Amino acid sequence: MKLTAIGSAILLLTLPAWAGTFIEDFDNNFGVWQELLMADAVPGSWEIVDGELHAVSPDGWTRLLTVGDETWRDYTFEFDVKPLDNRGPSNIVITARIKGSWVVWCLIGDLPFVDNISEVKFAAGNFQDPNTFLFSHSKRFRFLKLNKWSNLKLDVKENILNFWINGNQVIGPVRLPNRRSFERFDALRKEHAAEEGRELPALQLNGLQDFLTGAAGLGLSNQTARFDNVVITGDSIPNSGGLSVNPRTKLTTMWGSLKRF
Repeated sequence: MKLTAIGSAILLLTLPAWAGTFIEDFDNNFGVWQELLMADAVPGSWEIVDGELHAVSPDGWTRLLTVGDETWRDYTFEFDVKPLDNRGPSNIVITARIKGSWVVWCLIGDLPFVDNISEVKFAAGNFQDPNTFLFSHSKRFRFLKLNKWSNLKLDVKENILNFWINGNQVIGPVRLPNRRSFERFDALRKEHAAEEGRELPALQLNGLQDFLTGAAGLGLSNQTARFDNVVITGDSIPNSGGLSVNPRTKLTTMWGSLKRF
């Protein structure tokens, strides 16, 4: 996959001067990445092996490795991924507009009892409280092949999202949710619960803002995979050599096992 990295470097040289580009081939800069954990998950394993990111998420909780800060606005984010092993229902995730624990993501998850077919979902919510997630635009797609590289690409511009797998547009254009979307969702879930004689507490929307800015990330659950050739491009993106993370806007909840071979 190093040919992709070379192509990315050429792309960097040919982009307009006003477009910033962050390139990560996992030979340098690994220290700017941080882990964000879902709910009660323990840290996963993130290691650099032979110039690639080797990631292990040992159970059904999704773990993210994130980069950037809350000021990043409109950008295109892509990377290569090679699933190596899954121990049951698993997923690969690409995320954007991460602010605190609120996340926009596209999830590629295998379907139980259906070989080689996955379900691709667009979702948004509080990553540390899966009950808040709004899912939409679910679509069936071929699951990413084990031991084969695939390319995932996510584009967010204003409140519009588009997502591609290996050059095929799978989701989009779709509108990102906002506070009103979550309030409507909350009202509906409480209404349905009341019809069943149950009472639900209101969703905790503290920290929720419209998904117009935020960091990017990649992740997985119940899976071992390799990641490489990350390219993030946009007006608000600093070039690779100038990326910094403001400690006051760190997205991490706990560090994973970060180790350079």
